[in-house]
Amino acid sequence: MSRYWQQGFTLVELMLVVAIIGILAAIALPAYQDYTIRARVSEGVALAASAKSMIDENAHTPVELAATTTTWNAQAGGRGAVSKYVKRMLLNGATGEVTVRFNEASVGAIAADSELVFTPYIRGGGVPVNLAPNFVATPPVTGPLDWGCASATNLVSSGRAMPVVTPSTTPLLAKFAPGECR
Repeated sequence: MSRYWQQGFTLVELMLVVAIIGILAAIALPAYQDYTIRARVSEGVALAASAKSMIDENAHTPVELAATTTTWNAQAGGRGAVSKYVKRMLLNGATGEVTVRFNEASVGAIAADSELVFTPYIRGGGVPVNLAPNFVATPPVTGPLDWGCASATNLVSSGRAMPVVTPSTTPLLAKFAPGECR
């Protein structure tokens, strides 16, 4: 009677394990890359929060809006706000919109000069009213300031009756944008 002891794995077993790891890597790697790009884009969204707050607190007339945007846009050599992932963030003096342009070299696989656009609206009891036209409305709508956000699709903001006023020339792909901007 002889005893047979298996020593190690057979070639078939090793090939099976390598194939499974290859399949998992093929699925996980693109998902991880998209995740890292979304995380980097969130830095631009966080920078936009301070600009949105500045407009909310200081822009109650067209003159105040123009002064606020001029002050903001003069920072960082005329680029508004910048960071490792944000190339520039400028405010529109006529509409109050905040446009965040991302640095594609740092963010990852996005189109050159991809942007998110945040548009201010007054929520005054019914349909949201864009901030700039509300300055000259009689009577003006009063209420809290709300923001629409647009990436390539703009479905969420449009569904809430807050479409972007000035569309981006190169909008950020929706799969990389935060949920509010898709």
